[in-house]
Amino acid sequence: MKKVTLANGVQVPIIGFGVYQIPKEKTAQAVEDAIKAGYRHIDTAQSYLNESEVGQGITASGIAREELFVTTKIWVHNVSYDGVMKSFDESLKRLNLEYVDLLLIHQPYNDVYGAWRAMEELQKSGKVRAIGISNFAVDRAIDLAAFNEIKPQINPFQQQTNTIKALREDGIAVEAWAPFAEGKRDIFKNPILTKIGQTYHKSVAQIILRWLIQQDIIVLAKSVNPDRMKENIDVFDFELTAEDINQIATLNDGESQFFSHADPAMIKWMVTREIEGI
Repeated sequence: MKKVTLANGVQVPIIGFGVYQIPKEKTAQAVEDAIKAGYRHIDTAQSYLNESEVGQGITASGIAREELFVTTKIWVHNVSYDGVMKSFDESLKRLNLEYVDLLLIHQPYNDVYGAWRAMEELQKSGKVRAIGISNFAVDRAIDLAAFNEIKPQINPFQQQTNTIKALREDGIAVEAWAPFAEGKRDIFKNPILTKIGQTYHKSVAQIILRWLIQQDIIVLAKSVNPDRMKENIDVFDFELTAEDINQIATLNDGESQFFSHADPAMIKWMVTREIEGI
């Protein structure tokens, strides 16, 4: 599988398997099935409440640890120096791992700088191979990079051309979460994507994934269906043309299909959200 090389030399498989919103009782099997299908990049988070099940799936797969790239994320309430140190050890125990390949600050709130110092120490200790941020706007990402010893090595963000360009100029890789916009706006029946898919005998999902891969964007795909897992990873036998890419560009309306991180109500919701076990 194609890999993206981060600023510190760590290589990330460009397609990862995401477990957000997969029911806990299905997560272990889904992870095992994904690894069997060929995924080597598994993405979870403290707030998904399924780190233990992810660890179970990894163990059941029988794949050597060094062949896998595992990501987890620090939730808002743990975003501080002490919070990272304590909660990360708990994450390792739940995952049944000695280290993770990528550790992210999940949301841009609380004591981000304190948390970052802890993550720098974890990376130097070998418990984490790479560190980064999630859902940070470009200005906050560059601010963090400018005033710390270690720059963020990755930033998952909605796909915006100017944002991608600015992050890459500062050596920060980009990761796409929810590449299918959770099916909103009837994306799987979009006429432009459908027509392009017919040309290559590929699904709309495969066209979207290929479009991201050709931009060297790391992308997370989720499914509990083994056949769909295989389909989502089967995107390396064709290449979109410049015309295809230009057609896809016309679909951009500049609006997120999700919530705004600048919305005070959303920030307050995250602060007051109590998540048992983390």
